Amino acid sequence: MRETYGAFFRAGTRDNSATARRYLQGLVQAENCTFSEMADVVEGGDEQQFQHFISNSPWRYEPVIEQIGRDADRLLGGQDESYLIIDESSFAKQGDRSAGVARQWSGRLGKVDNCQVAVFAVLSDGTSHTPVDMRLYLPGRWVDDPERCARAGIPEKSRHLVSKSGLALDIVRQARERGMRFRYVLADGGYGKEPAFLRALDDAHEVFVADVHKTQTVWPERPEIGVPAPKGNGKQPTKKHASTAPVTVENAVKALGTEQWQRVELRDSTRGKLRVDVAHLRVWVWDGEEEEPRQWHLIARREIASSKPIKYSLSNAPEGASTLHLARMQGHRFWVERSFEDAKGECGLADYQVTGWLAWHHHITLVMLAMLFILQQRVANLPILDLLSARDIVEILAETLPGKARTEDAIVARINRRHGRRQKSIDSRYRAQERRDRDESAPA
Repeated sequence: MRETYGAFFRAGTRDNSATARRYLQGLVQAENCTFSEMADVVEGGDEQQFQHFISNSPWRYEPVIEQIGRDADRLLGGQDESYLIIDESSFAKQGDRSAGVARQWSGRLGKVDNCQVAVFAVLSDGTSHTPVDMRLYLPGRWVDDPERCARAGIPEKSRHLVSKSGLALDIVRQARERGMRFRYVLADGGYGKEPAFLRALDDAHEVFVADVHKTQTVWPERPEIGVPAPKGNGKQPTKKHASTAPVTVENAVKALGTEQWQRVELRDSTRGKLRVDVAHLRVWVWDGEEEEPRQWHLIARREIASSKPIKYSLSNAPEGASTLHLARMQGHRFWVERSFEDAKGECGLADYQVTGWLAWHHHITLVMLAMLFILQQRVANLPILDLLSARDIVEILAETLPGKARTEDAIVARINRRHGRRQKSIDSRYRAQERRDRDESAPA
C-alpha cells in the first residue's frame, strides 16, 4: 500500500508521505483521534505537523479516493452480490464555522441538531465492506453566503445547491465511470422517497433496491395516463392524470392475504439465522409527468410474529426476481451501518478538529484509506479467520506499530500538554462568561 499511495502525498518538492503514514497509524493507535492524542502515541508524531498536513497541505484527495475505489473493487467488486450502498452520516458540531454545518436532520441523533451531513458510498459483497466515496452536503444558507463559503475554503465549483439525492446520484455515476463493478444500488428511505432519484437510476440501467416510507403511493394495477376530456365550456385541461387513484404502500400491503407472506432466511448472524416474513408484489409508479407509468417490485418485510410491516422497498430488478433474492438485497443495507460503526469507533471518522472544506476532505479520505487497509487484512485472512473484525485488526496494529517511548519523562510531558490545553479551554470559557456578564450589566 505504501508504494501505491505514497505518490499521492507529494506536492512539488514537498513529500508528505511519511506524515500521511504517521497520521494513518494515529487513526488506529489513538483512543480518540485528535491531533494531540495521535501525536502523543505515534512514533515521530507531532501535533502541529498533523494539523498542517490536514488543514493546509496541498495534496489532492480526489486521486486518493479514486485509487481506494479501484482497490476496493478488486477485493469486493464483480461478484454476484457486489453492491453499492448509499447512506448519509452526520457529525455533531458546535458553532457555525465548520463547512456545511447547520441545524439540520441528524440521522444518528434522530432529530434536528447542529451538525454536518455527508453522503457516503460503501462497497460490499455481503461479507466485507468499505467506504469508497463521499460528498459533504452544503445547505442553502451556505450556498447563498459567498463570504462564509470563502472563509471555509469551499471551492467556487462546489458553491451551488445540490440535494443529497443529487450527491448520491453523482457518486453512483462516478463509480461507474471509474469502472467499479457492482450489481445493485441500495438506499434508505431518505433517498427512496425522491422519485427523481429512482427514475434517474432506472434510466441509467442501475438496478436498485430502495427503502420507501409507508406513505409512498403506488398503483396495484396499471393506470391509464392522459389528459382528461374537457367538461363543458370551461378551461381546457392540460395536466396529465391517472385513470385511477393510487394507494399507499402500507394499504397495498394490508390488502394482501396471509398466503402472500412467506418466511425467508436473510443471512447467518451472531444471534443465529436471521429470519423474517416477506411479501412481494408488482406495482406501478408514476410521477405525474411521464408519459407512461413504470412497473417495479414492492417488498414488505416484518419481524416474525409481528402484524406490522417495518420496512417497505421499491426495486426495478428484472420481473422474474424472486422474493428471497429481493428480500436479501433489501437486508444488505445492514452493512453500511457496520461500516459507519467501524469507521467511527475504530478509525476516528468523527474525531476531526477542523472546520475547513479541504481539511474535512483530507481527514475523511485518510479514514477511508485506513478502512481499506483493514479490509485488505480481513480478506487476506479469509476463510481461516472469518470472525476477524475491524476491532481485532485495530487492536493488533495498536500493539505492533511503533509508538512513542513510555518513559516517565514522556508520560509527564504528555500529561502537562493535556493540562495546558485543558487550562486554555477553561480560561476561554471564563473569558466568554465575563463578557456575557458585562453585556448583561451594561445599561440599556
